[in-house]
Amino acid sequence: MIGTSLVTLCLACAAATADEFAVLPRQSAAEPREMMHTYLMGRVRQALDRRVEEYEKLKTPEQLADYQRRIREFFLESLGGFPQRTPLNARVVGKQKREGYRIEKILMESQPGHFVTAVLYLPEAEPPYPGVLFPCGHSGNGKAAEAYQRGCILLALNGLAALCYDPIDQGERFQLLDEDGKPVIGGTTAHSVLGVGSALLGRNTATFRIWDGMRALDYLTSRPEIDPMRIGCTGNSGGGTLTSYLMALDERIACAAPSCYLTTLRRLCETIGPQDAEQNIFGQIAFGMDHPDYIIVRAPKPTLMCTATRDFFDITGSWDAFRQAKRFYTRLGFAERVDLIEVDARHGFSSPLRVAAVRWMRRWLLHVDDAVTEPEFEIASDAELQCTPHGQVMLLPGARSTYDLNRQLEAELAKKRAAFWRDASTDEALAAVRRITGIRQLDELPEPKTTLVTAIQEKGYRLEKLILDPEPGIRLPAVAFVPEQYDGHAYLYLHDQGKHVDAGAGGPIEELVREGHLVLAVDLRGVGETSSGEAGRRGISHYVGGQWKDLYLAYLLGTSYLAMRAEDALVCARFLQSYHGGDRPNRVHLIAVGRLGPPALHAAALEPQLFASVTLKRSLASWSDVVQKPLASNRFVNVVHGALRTYDLPDLAATLPAEKIQIIDPVDALDQPIEADTQ
Repeated sequence: MIGTSLVTLCLACAAATADEFAVLPRQSAAEPREMMHTYLMGRVRQALDRRVEEYEKLKTPEQLADYQRRIREFFLESLGGFPQRTPLNARVVGKQKREGYRIEKILMESQPGHFVTAVLYLPEAEPPYPGVLFPCGHSGNGKAAEAYQRGCILLALNGLAALCYDPIDQGERFQLLDEDGKPVIGGTTAHSVLGVGSALLGRNTATFRIWDGMRALDYLTSRPEIDPMRIGCTGNSGGGTLTSYLMALDERIACAAPSCYLTTLRRLCETIGPQDAEQNIFGQIAFGMDHPDYIIVRAPKPTLMCTATRDFFDITGSWDAFRQAKRFYTRLGFAERVDLIEVDARHGFSSPLRVAAVRWMRRWLLHVDDAVTEPEFEIASDAELQCTPHGQVMLLPGARSTYDLNRQLEAELAKKRAAFWRDASTDEALAAVRRITGIRQLDELPEPKTTLVTAIQEKGYRLEKLILDPEPGIRLPAVAFVPEQYDGHAYLYLHDQGKHVDAGAGGPIEELVREGHLVLAVDLRGVGETSSGEAGRRGISHYVGGQWKDLYLAYLLGTSYLAMRAEDALVCARFLQSYHGGDRPNRVHLIAVGRLGPPALHAAALEPQLFASVTLKRSLASWSDVVQKPLASNRFVNVVHGALRTYDLPDLAATLPAEKIQIIDPVDALDQPIEADTQ
């Protein structure tokens, strides 16, 4: 059932402090807060070690080909597939003649109503000539960024056409505008915001960005001046990411030169950590798809790694990736087709890297291998490269944003979910939930190692501080409130702000204890004492979550905080069944507050026999609402990749008897209370 509380704020109650209920020993204030990162990095290293072992087994041509096939298939599956090809409706909206080359400004639709702005740089050479796709990095002005203009002009001056297009949320393609037509968010923040809802739908920000690149290739190869058999791709930073993805997935790219991106996931995670959403492919570390695989999967096509000594994408990892690719190409008999250039510079598409990329393209697409120099030349202003009347595609009639496209997919999936839950038995439906989440059955979860830290006698009850270790590397601090007159009802109390929040004098926990109930308040992993950071006021930290890099580590490992916390809740509930229970098991009741509501709901739905009742307070009402309201804060912590293809949170709640579940003050994606008539 769903109800609304009287919002008892306990203003007269003495508030409990986190230190008062601290349990975990610490040599430094940061130590418990590093638990999740240390744990996840241990799993990352183990998975990447397994990948290297598999790589070293590749010897025969058949093994090499099978490895390439498996990587490509996994990559496509993790992206959720691509839309159908629809008419580009491309049109040239402006032309300019410049010294040694000319440009055309292009407006096209990668999906119906989803506009892409681009500039095509054409050489003065006799057509047909090769074409090079030039994805942008995370420049605010997109295709107009100086380094990217200079790269495209240099290509054109050397006999190669170049097509540079704005990424989503950059240049003329900001997807969320305010009432004045100004961007609300952009760049890496916007890419990560899009990633939250996209992951629930089984896709990725990268899905949109790769598809834009593929459709840009469709346009490039459709031009009569371009030889479709001589296509290259080069880009820097975020453009290096897209070049890496596109060269791995699109067979049309004959020659590639990704810049300032490729390293190894081990070195990436050990240094700067995961970056924005499109750089994190669901489950890729667990599966064994590392950065060098973006080159390996396209072998033996010519590929040049452009790197910088002082790049924040670790240069040691870049050389490790290159060695793996080089050895793979050598096994195929084409060692000369993969190379690396390192310049003593910081992150960026510096002149030496631009020159190297252009020379590589000339070598393999024009069959000319001579020195390339970058002359002085003028570049265009942002306004001169503008393709839309008012500078933003979302101001065009009929424009649809990435969020609109996600909403459209969610509407389609909602119908499929309804049909699935109507036709499937409860057991079949919950088996699908378990398969999607990876939450293990209760009998597969080991008993926790339990440590009693201290016991304090209070008036009417005893307070016991415990540590539960559900698995190596994970410690769950807990506080048990054991009444002198215990009635056999035990409450597992989970609060997203920490176990201390409702434990003050006169608060909800003490009220339960005064009624004769045992209460075990637990900080599940990444909560309370082991939280690695609160959500910030802006940027990725605000929208994805304060511990966003650890959330992405879990995502790369093919799991979720929700799944891990649901298993923690199950382990704690099973422990509570016998804790101070005497001859008969305790009747375990589950209370979860805030962002621990969704994992608690999963635990209860998948193991209903474990719980006498379930109460969710201020819990998210539905994942669908996260797709509808993309500017939600800190929702990625409860994202399950692809969940909305099969189920939503109300589907889980409906599997429990109405008398067993109570949902109090549910909230929408923006943490706003849901009115009773909309529940």
